[in-house]
Amino acid sequence: MSDIEREPEPPTFADLDIDDRVLKALSDVGYESPSPIQAATIPPLLAGNDVVGLAQTGTGKTAAFAVPILSRIDLTQKSPQALVLAPTRELALQVAEAFGKYATHIPGLHVLPIYGGQSYGVQLSGLRRGAHVVVGTPGRVIDHLEKGTLDLSKLSYLVLDEADEMLKMGFQEDVERILSDTPEQKQVALFSATMPGAIRKISKQYLHDPIEITVKSKTSTASNISQRYVQVAHQRKLDALTRVLEVESFEAMIIFVRTKQATEDLAERLRARGFSAAAINGDIVQAQRERTIGQLKSGALDILVATDVAARGLDVDRISHVVNYDIPHDTESYVHRIGRTGRAGRAGEALLFVAPRERHLLKAIEKATRQPLAEMQLPSVDDVNAQRVAKFGDSITESLTSDNLALFRKMIEDYEQEHDVPLADIAAALAVQSRDGDAFLMSPEPPPPPRREREPREPRERPARRFDDGPPTRSRGPEGQELATYRIAVGKRHRVVPGAIVGAIANEGGLRRSDFGHISIRPDHSLVELPADLSRETLEALRRTRISGVLIQLQPDSGPPSGRPGRGDRDAGKFQRDRDSRRKPRE
Repeated sequence: MSDIEREPEPPTFADLDIDDRVLKALSDVGYESPSPIQAATIPPLLAGNDVVGLAQTGTGKTAAFAVPILSRIDLTQKSPQALVLAPTRELALQVAEAFGKYATHIPGLHVLPIYGGQSYGVQLSGLRRGAHVVVGTPGRVIDHLEKGTLDLSKLSYLVLDEADEMLKMGFQEDVERILSDTPEQKQVALFSATMPGAIRKISKQYLHDPIEITVKSKTSTASNISQRYVQVAHQRKLDALTRVLEVESFEAMIIFVRTKQATEDLAERLRARGFSAAAINGDIVQAQRERTIGQLKSGALDILVATDVAARGLDVDRISHVVNYDIPHDTESYVHRIGRTGRAGRAGEALLFVAPRERHLLKAIEKATRQPLAEMQLPSVDDVNAQRVAKFGDSITESLTSDNLALFRKMIEDYEQEHDVPLADIAAALAVQSRDGDAFLMSPEPPPPPRREREPREPRERPARRFDDGPPTRSRGPEGQELATYRIAVGKRHRVVPGAIVGAIANEGGLRRSDFGHISIRPDHSLVELPADLSRETLEALRRTRISGVLIQLQPDSGPPSGRPGRGDRDAGKFQRDRDSRRKPRE
């Protein structure tokens, strides 16, 4: 009998010559075998080669560069040894969190995320204390370089994560400026979903004989799981979840959040709203975890709020729904999460909450899983109230079979005779008593503010605009949202383009591209329409934002003044007069 040819066994993490402490951390979080991008990238990075990795979001890129860096880090050197550049604050936080997770067994290692919108004080104290790994967005990294608070002179490792996204958001100059400030002798890893010409140029200029690795995602989801998403602002998530729980018919549910504290907080809030919910996370002892899962299996518990790590190995057939309350930052986690439902061939439901600024993560999930998610409209107030009335009727029907019915009937009949109160009023009073002062029906949502129509005005000579901290001019965006006009201190002479303005402001202010209205680039400044309801914290963060290395000093545009332009407005006024003088008179 001839020998049967067998396919080689896939490598394990133990086969990749990873530091034992990092290997133990990978085992703790449940990683068994490396993903294709990890198996192909970790060995050349450990060998000291530069690498260009072409892979979609969600293929495991973070571990592909974090594991080799942590395996070679020198804890005796306090200045930053590794710098990871990420296009958004969300990705920077995710990468920093992953480094911390893989460094659990490396005592004394410090990872510091630096990004726009966060207080400088926190970042400065972290840099003074000493950070071995810095993960940051380009704008904030440049801020620290110019302030002299970030020292890259001893940098050994540099990672450009999602490089194509950084360039799309207008960070090319910033990235090249940072690269030019780093030592010549360093190891560089560049990860990108695509390879446009600008990425190829950076690779040739700043990487030394890089090894190019291309991996296509094979992520897929079960066909018996229906996948939907709800677009909802972060502050309205709990209200949205409550509506879904009241109207959606489910047997048991697991709700995924990102942090241990969030499991406890959300479970407590759900219990306060009358739902049977419990939390599991990495801090819960094994005995309690087993009791909680046993309650979920038996039906004594309906809702489990969990983190990814805590839910590993969880297999409960009666889980009909999985809710991603916090959207995962990688598609592998999404697939693992929703795989907790639809077991044993049963149908399952997966629901994803998406904040406006997280739309790019939704697109990454749809692209990687090759399956579009259907948008779900939240149940209306009327839907919720109709369901509450129906459940109230069902509870009465169920209670009519109680063994205590005769006892309570006698007590109510005695009360009726003694106080001469109709039975319907007594029943209603008992129902009110059972609510413990809570409103039974949900209040209708307040109507949106009326939209004011602008009255047509006769054309007239426009004086120069005056820029100060007065109320900004207002308009309406394409989606009906109210926009205000702001002035930023970069213009044509700084060679800025609209893409750079949108990228920098969206990243530092946590905005979507659809939040931007008209952008007018003037010689020494630009006017940008942004949402009128920006918070004070967002405005402060945007004032400190840099574009092409220039502080934009964002401030409201108060519109045409009643008097002459101020001293600081002469250039703007001249530009406006020159433009007006070129206009043809109306017929």
